[in-house]
Amino acid sequence: MAKYSTGGSSGSGDGAACELCGATSESLRTAKVAGATLDVCPDCRPHDDNAHKDKKQRRKQGGGSDSGSTGSSSTTPESSGPQTGGESMWDGDTSHWEEGGTDYDDDQLPYLVRGYGETVESARQDAGLQREELAEELDVAESDLLAVEQNRAVESGIGGSLIEAIEERLDVELVDE
Repeated sequence: MAKYSTGGSSGSGDGAACELCGATSESLRTAKVAGATLDVCPDCRPHDDNAHKDKKQRRKQGGGSDSGSTGSSSTTPESSGPQTGGESMWDGDTSHWEEGGTDYDDDQLPYLVRGYGETVESARQDAGLQREELAEELDVAESDLLAVEQNRAVESGIGGSLIEAIEERLDVELVDE
């Protein structure tokens, strides 16, 4: 089950969604990404911290190649993702996640209703508030409020506390329960 949602799921049953990129896939695998355990699609498997460590270890033991593998890894279901000349595009550096934080339990974004951005923008306008005024009242950056109004809460790292504050102030329901 996905950790976050933008409310855009079609519910078609054509597979589950990757918890890293959101793509629908029939072949999700569990991966550890920057300390979080996620179900990821084949394209996101190179981000698996454990797979990357295993690959480095095999290279050390096998003199620079993946000597422990048999056959072409790009044709097996256990493939670590898209092949780009034999080397993963991910360099193992998680500092960009660590600096920005990856504690999903700290201020977790709940599942949001479809069209939550339009709901917020409409309610704000109905209340006679400019975006800048509401942002100041809620003590948040105007850019965060804009991200919510543009349905980009997930991509912008918006926390659940902001969604809760918007719901309370504008008397709207944004959380899909």
